[in-house]
Amino acid sequence: LNYGWPVIGRGVNYGAGAPIHSTILMEGMEQPVHFWVPSIATTAVMVYTGDRFPGWQGSFFVGGTVGQQLARLTVDDHKATNQETLVRGQGRIRDVKQGPDGYIYLAIDAPGPSAILRLEPVGR
Repeated sequence: LNYGWPVIGRGVNYGAGAPIHSTILMEGMEQPVHFWVPSIATTAVMVYTGDRFPGWQGSFFVGGTVGQQLARLTVDDHKATNQETLVRGQGRIRDVKQGPDGYIYLAIDAPGPSAILRLEPVGR
């Protein structure tokens, strides 16, 4: 579907915070299922299909540099029905991927050496 970039959007310029786009709505252009205000500066989106976190299958994982966070979204019938922050303050999340082993990996840009982190279920 046409989500309007770069014609419509909710982004703002750094500093003054002035809107980047002249409008957020336009005929023929779709609205996002979910957005953050203020923005988390989305860097990566992954849909989980693995078996290490069975309760998270089909969830969207969204990395952000602002707030240094990883969010998990549950989407049902094109609506975000649940949002939780799983990681915060470990560094700017640059990428999120599901490995062939079913774990979730994060590329972190942090002061000092950057890192690849692996999420693991509690109790395993």
